[in-house]
Amino acid sequence: MAIYLPATADEQAIALDELTPREIVTELDKYVVGQHQAKRAVAIALRNRMRRQKLSPELAEEIMPKNIIMIGPTGVGKTEIARRLAKLANSPFMKVEASKFTEVGYVGRDVESMIRDLVEVAIDMVREEKLEDVQDKAELNAEERLLDALLPPSQPTTNQSSIPDAVISSSAEIPGVASHSNSNSGGDSQHRTREKLRQQLREGKLDERIVELDVRERNSPSFEIISNQGVEEMDINLKDMLPSLFGQRTKKRKMKVSEAFEYLIQEEETRLIDMDQVTRTAVDRVEQSGIIFLDEIDKIAGREGGHGPDVSREGVQRDILPIVEGTTVNTRYGMVRTDHILFVAAGAFHVSKPSDLIPELQGRFPIRVELQSLTMEDFIRILTEPKSSLVKQYTALLETEGLKLEFTSDALDEIARFAFRVNETTENIGARRLHTIMEKTLDEISFTASEVENKNVTIDAAYVKKMLADIVKDQDLSRYIL
Repeated sequence: MAIYLPATADEQAIALDELTPREIVTELDKYVVGQHQAKRAVAIALRNRMRRQKLSPELAEEIMPKNIIMIGPTGVGKTEIARRLAKLANSPFMKVEASKFTEVGYVGRDVESMIRDLVEVAIDMVREEKLEDVQDKAELNAEERLLDALLPPSQPTTNQSSIPDAVISSSAEIPGVASHSNSNSGGDSQHRTREKLRQQLREGKLDERIVELDVRERNSPSFEIISNQGVEEMDINLKDMLPSLFGQRTKKRKMKVSEAFEYLIQEEETRLIDMDQVTRTAVDRVEQSGIIFLDEIDKIAGREGGHGPDVSREGVQRDILPIVEGTTVNTRYGMVRTDHILFVAAGAFHVSKPSDLIPELQGRFPIRVELQSLTMEDFIRILTEPKSSLVKQYTALLETEGLKLEFTSDALDEIARFAFRVNETTENIGARRLHTIMEKTLDEISFTASEVENKNVTIDAAYVKKMLADIVKDQDLSRYIL
């Protein structure tokens, strides 16, 4: 699945070329607590990419990315480190689960689909960047087209009966806009009327008016291509294959001015963007700076058992090998080389170990870092330090109801203690346990926030204990609820 993260102004201001590995680690520290060794490894990998771009093309072609395996229990920050890194690098990023792929010949997704998905992510990224460049021009063009629909150009004849009824009614219904049926006023009057209409449009006074537009029909037939590598949605349109058969059909549609303006902006943006250039840029970005986070690599690390549903595990490894090694994948946007895509694999490796992977695949992940289990001190830091910490999230959510929430330091200690204890006595799910504990602690407050009169609430250790003590005491109950 693709993960998109909202960019903030200070993030965009960072010049990535100027970031040293130490500064990259500092940026990651804003979002992920601890795990210094893993941050160092990914910071070096990212910096090496920048170094490679400054080399001669001949030498740069020979330098392959140093892929990474992150080893550690769930909820300690493996995925978060990778996705923040991709955001920092402004790189196409895909998170995929290795366990969802099957060996060629089995029903399921083949491993090449991860490259196709990564190209789609890159296309969206580049297209969004291009949209920002043409946004102002698209709005101006859309405004002119909307004004043409509201107030068509004056007719050359003075005979009012020759002017369509729709034109007369459009101008007559709009307050402050004079009818332009009198030809003696000439072009100046037409221009003044148009500018007055433009002003009203910009002020939002015409938003509820109804206008009629020619809208393109988009319901062109599409097909799925079934190949020997599984079902891949290629979305081939017949109108692309047979343009003479399927013309660009339009239909009349009435809509509010506000809706029509949004539609026309989208149409103008599509017209102004060169999708061929977008595709070329996206494919190049995938090949040079793409990052694939291959999660649950440990689930395919077991050796062949010879029977049952896991029979294709080693086959999946063999299929992944050429992708990581460097091959060419056929996509709907052309051939994509995977030689310089950075692969970050991750797994808990509870029941298997990295040496259970086939030797060839192990060799393609030369950097291995072990992430440590979280301590109680880490939990306290996770609650408060990151830019979007849990405490900040819950405080902001309840503030929308006018309720001011405040956590005392002993309350945070107690929440961290409960999370650590439950992780020890049941399954260790890392920092995700904090979500469960926080939800249970604030259950009553979240439910009644819109009704209570006292809008200032302080959460202390006593309140946390009251909400959680009974559940934590009962081992069986805590397994279900926490």
